[in-house]
Amino acid sequence: MSSPVKYVYAFGAALTEGEAAMKNLLGGKGANLAEMCRLGITVPPGFTISTEACTEFTDKGQAHVFELIRDEVAQGVARVEGEMGKRFGDPADPLLLSVRSGARASMPGMMDTILNLGLNDEAVVGLARKANNERFAWDSYRRFIQMYGDVVMGLKPVSKEEHDPFEVIIDMVKEKRGVKLDTDLGTDDLKELVQRFKSLIRARIGRDFPTDPWEQLWGAVFAVFESWNNDRAKVYRELNDIPQSWGTAVNVQAMVFGNLGDSSATGVAFSRDAGTGEDLFNGEFLINAQGEDVVAGVRTPQQISRLGSQRWAQLALVNEEERRSQFPSLEELMPDIYQQLLKAETLLENHFRDMQDMEFTIQEGKLWMLQTRNGKRTGAAMVRIAVEMLKQGMIDEKTALLRVAPERLNELLHPVFDTHAVKAAKVIARGLPASPGAATGQIVFFADEAEEWVKQGKVVILVRLETSPEDLRGMSVAQGILTARGGMTSHAAVVARGMGKCCISGAGAVHVDYKARTMTIGDTVYQEGDWLSLDGSTGEVFEGRIPTVEAGLSGDFGALMALTDKYKRLHVRANADTPDDAKVARNFGATGIGLCRTEHMFFAGDRILAVREMILANDEAGRRKALAKLLPMQRGDFEGMFREMNGLPVTIRLLDPPLHEFIPHDEAGQRTMANEMGVPLGKIKMRVEELHEFNPMMGHRGCRLGISYPEITEMQARAVIEAALNMKARGFEVKAEIMVPLVGTVREFDAQAKVIRQTAAAVFAERGEQLEYLLGTMIETPRAAVIADSIARQAEFFSFGTNDLTQMTLGFSRDDAGKFLPDYLRKGIYEHDPFRSIDQKGVGALVEMAVRKGQQARPGIETGVCGEHGGDPASVEFFHGAGLDYVSCSPFRVPIARLAAAQAAIRGGAPAPRAPRGGGAPTPLN
Repeated sequence: MSSPVKYVYAFGAALTEGEAAMKNLLGGKGANLAEMCRLGITVPPGFTISTEACTEFTDKGQAHVFELIRDEVAQGVARVEGEMGKRFGDPADPLLLSVRSGARASMPGMMDTILNLGLNDEAVVGLARKANNERFAWDSYRRFIQMYGDVVMGLKPVSKEEHDPFEVIIDMVKEKRGVKLDTDLGTDDLKELVQRFKSLIRARIGRDFPTDPWEQLWGAVFAVFESWNNDRAKVYRELNDIPQSWGTAVNVQAMVFGNLGDSSATGVAFSRDAGTGEDLFNGEFLINAQGEDVVAGVRTPQQISRLGSQRWAQLALVNEEERRSQFPSLEELMPDIYQQLLKAETLLENHFRDMQDMEFTIQEGKLWMLQTRNGKRTGAAMVRIAVEMLKQGMIDEKTALLRVAPERLNELLHPVFDTHAVKAAKVIARGLPASPGAATGQIVFFADEAEEWVKQGKVVILVRLETSPEDLRGMSVAQGILTARGGMTSHAAVVARGMGKCCISGAGAVHVDYKARTMTIGDTVYQEGDWLSLDGSTGEVFEGRIPTVEAGLSGDFGALMALTDKYKRLHVRANADTPDDAKVARNFGATGIGLCRTEHMFFAGDRILAVREMILANDEAGRRKALAKLLPMQRGDFEGMFREMNGLPVTIRLLDPPLHEFIPHDEAGQRTMANEMGVPLGKIKMRVEELHEFNPMMGHRGCRLGISYPEITEMQARAVIEAALNMKARGFEVKAEIMVPLVGTVREFDAQAKVIRQTAAAVFAERGEQLEYLLGTMIETPRAAVIADSIARQAEFFSFGTNDLTQMTLGFSRDDAGKFLPDYLRKGIYEHDPFRSIDQKGVGALVEMAVRKGQQARPGIETGVCGEHGGDPASVEFFHGAGLDYVSCSPFRVPIARLAAAQAAIRGGAPAPRAPRGGGAPTPLN
């Protein structure tokens, strides 16, 4: 079938049809392979089957795509044959191929790879004769059967307790021969493995291993397309917000061999440290091995640089003499190759202007580059690399800001181990510091069980011999990951760094027994459920739990935050209910308090008794008596908030939740309340029954409470104004904003505004002094958004309560949506959880309309958002475009919101300048 659409793109020394800018079409790997060829770097020739072919495969199936791309693939193979001087399928001198996935976003280990494709019983003999190395040929053959049997034919462990069936056979043969490493197996051993592997496939799968090279190639290509929709790829896309519609490319490339003997090797290198961001070329390699050996973690690799090797030896408690003789670096072992690799690394980092993650193979003393991509890195490394590249003149300020994913700043704000507690803790093992951080949790050995334990509210450490892509879900919920095998570039290490998870790999003293569910270190056996602590920065494994303290922030972090203030337009406030929270928020750069929830102040000690006394009161006089007890407490709270936010605005929301939330609903709690308050239990039960509501979210709450009981509003308004005057008298600059919650009509707002203004006037008269304050409202109901112009003529500011606005617009209860929302996300009905990231087309449209109407009615009206969406980067970008003045979020998300606001300004530019704050003539009420 001829097609006007081109699906296959060549790369190599003779012809290169792609380039780095074609990442969407060729995937990151294919685009960068082409770019390396254009830079003159030595790359094995090949071709890339585009992501559009994957989309066709997903939509129309295998048979359709086979006809669509058959001719182009044949032409691609012919070009590789011409450049390599070999023929695909030639039994005497076979061209062997690798088949790898490559999506536009890096997804390390999530999809499938096959090496040495094209081998069969005849070709392996020809390969051995041509290479004059029989062991190499049979080693390549057994690797191919193992990979193809797993990836294409689906021969995998039948249960989670079972090891890889191919590896089980390898271990049996090694045990029979009395050797420890795969490289110690002889040619006859490898021939035995090939026969055993074939027999295993025939017994388990019910058909023979394919011998026709073209059948092998098409099976591999379609298996890679299939892998775009395997479970681990879906989970990775979900965790990293990668659309399913992107698809993956397939890269078919001539094989080069790192398993040809001691002059051959394979490795992975980074132009900077992916864990810390240090500007240090580093990586790992294995002599006489193929690429998958390094990331699989089956053998512990050696370090590329001498400095890296010396650092590794310190951690592994290996002396210098032993290191040089048994674990030399590539720099020491093959100095010329090391210099070539260093030159390529420098060229690639300077070209892409970002930290590079590179794969390479050394075949009999010749260096081949197999891949380069922008490397996955921890949050701390993101910040350091961005700031240092800026200082080095490699990137500009805007690029530096865009280089850091806002969510990854979370990692820098997480607690670290208390230094005194660490000194007293017992170190039971050491491994490689694969991904920094501190983690404490209970031992779990299986990824699916880690998920279950976390759902039960437990914190877990996932302990594995080595991880595989199937473990992704468990890794994502675990506090930390510990593996007995693997190096700094193993699957566990790379994925953990990408997630920002604490990880220790290659802890050789750890022996895992999956069937017994135990971990043994020396003579000590640890059971599933025992507690461990991991220090991913040092590689130390501790027995038991270690307390944590707040993390200290680096100068690079401060430099990045200073840059955000230079570019962002949106202010970032914090949701804070206590002076301590306010202090944390200000230290993180908050420019005010966007939401102080006064009800959160009511639950402490004697305060709750006064609240309950008010609730039980039979009349207004009784309520006022109870509220008089609360007044000094609220006033003191507000004084603390004004003190911490000296000179910055503090938005105080009046009482919002329904009163039943302050009364226990269980009989034991009600009895305790009755005893504490000296009232009959029956009275409490009767009041609970009276306050019961079928739908409390839409019930007697917010401004409705203040309208029914204006004395509550009066007490809170007095507390705010008196606290503001008190702090002003002490020399503090106070900017108080009083916010009425949940209005749906102008009359509701006006009724509450009247009480507040009268109370403020009374306090001013009593004190003989004045104070400016703002009076505004939360926009939480769709009706309030629709009539925002009318409300704006009375209110001086809007704050969008997007949590409730989302619930009321979508008709979803946030507390109940967990029962069906995961199905909606999985089936693509919603792309994102609307309670995490703003529903731009629905809820967002209401926000945009309300902002527009509010500005028309009151030019310069202050608008912000105080729902949880205020800390979500995608939502922050939307709010920037909608023209809001600020977002407000929890204190620890303030840096995230600041960076997201700067990135939004850089990507989209600033909206038109706002009109100065002004008034607006009142209009008839609605």
